[in-house]
Amino acid sequence: MNQKDLTKGAVYPTMCLFALPMIVGNILQQGYNVVDTWVVGHYAGSDALAAVGSAFALMTFLTSALLGLCMGSGVVFSLCFGRQDASGLRESICASFFLLSVIAAILTAVSLLGVDALIRWMNIPHEIQTMTKDYMVLIFCGIPAVAVYNYFGAYLKALGNSVVPLIFLGISTIFNIGLDILFFAVFEMGTAGAAAATILSQYISGIGIGIYVLVKNKKMRHALFRFQVKLSSFLEIARYSVLTCLQQSVMNFGILLVQGLVNSFGTTVMAGFAAAVKIDSFTYMPVQEYANAFSTFIAQNAGAKKKERIWAGIRYAVLTSFSYCIAASVLLWFLAEPLMHVFIKADETAVVAEGVHFLHVVGPFYCGIGCLFLFYGLYRAVGKPAMSVVLTVISLGTRVGLSYVLSGVPAIGVTGIWWSIPIGWGLADLTGLLYLMKKKEEVIGWQKQKQKHSFPVC
Repeated sequence: MNQKDLTKGAVYPTMCLFALPMIVGNILQQGYNVVDTWVVGHYAGSDALAAVGSAFALMTFLTSALLGLCMGSGVVFSLCFGRQDASGLRESICASFFLLSVIAAILTAVSLLGVDALIRWMNIPHEIQTMTKDYMVLIFCGIPAVAVYNYFGAYLKALGNSVVPLIFLGISTIFNIGLDILFFAVFEMGTAGAAAATILSQYISGIGIGIYVLVKNKKMRHALFRFQVKLSSFLEIARYSVLTCLQQSVMNFGILLVQGLVNSFGTTVMAGFAAAVKIDSFTYMPVQEYANAFSTFIAQNAGAKKKERIWAGIRYAVLTSFSYCIAASVLLWFLAEPLMHVFIKADETAVVAEGVHFLHVVGPFYCGIGCLFLFYGLYRAVGKPAMSVVLTVISLGTRVGLSYVLSGVPAIGVTGIWWSIPIGWGLADLTGLLYLMKKKEEVIGWQKQKQKHSFPVC
């Protein structure tokens, strides 16, 4: 299965080659949302775009628990792989699958039954409630597919295989583009057509990667076919995953609260925000996925007790992340308006202006979120997921609190929502850095390694 041991070889090339397929894969995953946004924006207008944008924020929140569980499970898988613990890996596979299945079933049922209440809670304007509901009901049916793909993807990445998840994501993206055009542009199914295209594509990637892993990997096949959940393994998965789930949920709940506040400013701001957020997330996504690859690298080396490589990985990750973020910030400043025109028709000048304003406020501070993603990955990998939760609470708590306070000032308005984002990043980064400086020996054995090496060995 092209497993890669990240505890061997030159540090920087090893991390980059492992991260590259993950970055490309996440670009394709963002492609789901970009295609939906482009099709809806060009074929249905700003009202439909506002509906899809709100539904996307809600779906992200609902699936955050699943993603957190898979991320936490991936850390456990990596630790087992790093210390060559085959039996521990098999037991973790079963425990993770059981917990993921239960949570996915609950989320799907609750979201479908409570869709009307969710629409009211999110302050969706009356004129777009029907199309928002049509989109939500279908998109919620894709929750099990999201769970399956991320579970098997997390397993492969933990074993150093970041290529296969990319392949299946690429296949599903091609289907998504074709089905979007077919359902929306040809059959004129509206927002429901965009949702149907997305969930069908998600099931293609989820089922495809599941079959591949079961056929190719004996450990996974034997573990699931001889399914047995041991309490010790369940507790270990829970220890790493529950706090990671909480971190992801808190983060996306804060984003959802902000989305509700944005909705109160009307459909023009909603549509501009919906398009701008797609550009924003697409721009900083590579550094987010690089941080996830960095986390797997750290976890494998933590399992193998190779602290020298952990320290080297941190140094190279910081340099790489900051270099990308600076370049992305500069480019986005000049390309904000042309990129908005990709999603919004040229005659909708007010919507474009709102999106450009958002990007010009948030874009220059991407180093802040790049650093925060690295802190998340580091603390998750070294068995301190609680610190990731703390950083998330600080970042999102600041963002939500300032958004509601500043947006209520007439002279500031919606601009206050945008400025609260980089301020939250900065406070969380400062906290993460101070904690690392205080607990450096406990976290990564910093002092011990500095005495042996003044600069990380590549």
